[in-house]
Amino acid sequence: MDSESTSSAPGHRPVPPLPRRLADPTPVVLFGTTLWFAGAVLFGIRHWADGASEIQFWTCLVGGALGIIGYGVFRWQRSAARRGSRGAWKGLSGLDG
Repeated sequence: MDSESTSSAPGHRPVPPLPRRLADPTPVVLFGTTLWFAGAVLFGIRHWADGASEIQFWTCLVGGALGIIGYGVFRWQRSAARRGSRGAWKGLSGLDG
């Protein structure tokens, strides 16, 4: 995980790092993006059937697209952390699978 050591006050135990499965945001991001697209399908069918709920369809579609873009940025930052780039987020290189 994060290679930086944190100093703790005397008498306090150091906080252990989170397990890898709890620190990895990939399943949450992919599940959320899938839900946005499922909503888009649901509202798209509803719109096709009765011509209603157009704003909900577009909201879900844009939510799914933003989920894909956000996941791409996350992967890009993880790759930069693996390479050791100075501008990369810290602590992502330990999440490689």
